Amino acid sequence: MKGRSYSLVAITFLIAAAPALAQQESPAGRIKVVSGTAYVVRSGGEVRAEVGQSVFVSDSLRTGDDGRIGVTFDDDTRLSLGPNSEVRLNEFRYAPAQGSVGLAMQFLRGVAMYVSGQIAKLAPDSVRLETPSAIVGVRGTSLAIQVVPE
Repeated sequence: MKGRSYSLVAITFLIAAAPALAQQESPAGRIKVVSGTAYVVRSGGEVRAEVGQSVFVSDSLRTGDDGRIGVTFDDDTRLSLGPNSEVRLNEFRYAPAQGSVGLAMQFLRGVAMYVSGQIAKLAPDSVRLETPSAIVGVRGTSLAIQVVPE
């Protein structure tokens, strides 16, 4: 009887934990290149950026005076940041089989290079690149953005 009670406790724990496990989000992309001072800002804390590190929705990427960082997202969108730059990933959905695609980034400061991936090819209107003074519509292209603080 003792073995059954342990099994019942384990099953109850797994059932209770299932919603929390299901809510863990998957990465939107990975850092491919990093040099100098570069950070991933997540949940209010800074973590030194490293090659291979995952990038999630709500993460910000920040570089210092000597920093550079390059990210490839799951849909093959590429983003590169130069020195003294910051970008926040507000949305990333790439589930084309379910008809769910979308990308939104907020460019806060510095210089960035953006190269469109599959999301822009499948649904160009679902890509939104925001700066403090403009919103850029993407139609399957590459572009450079410079945000100068006021």
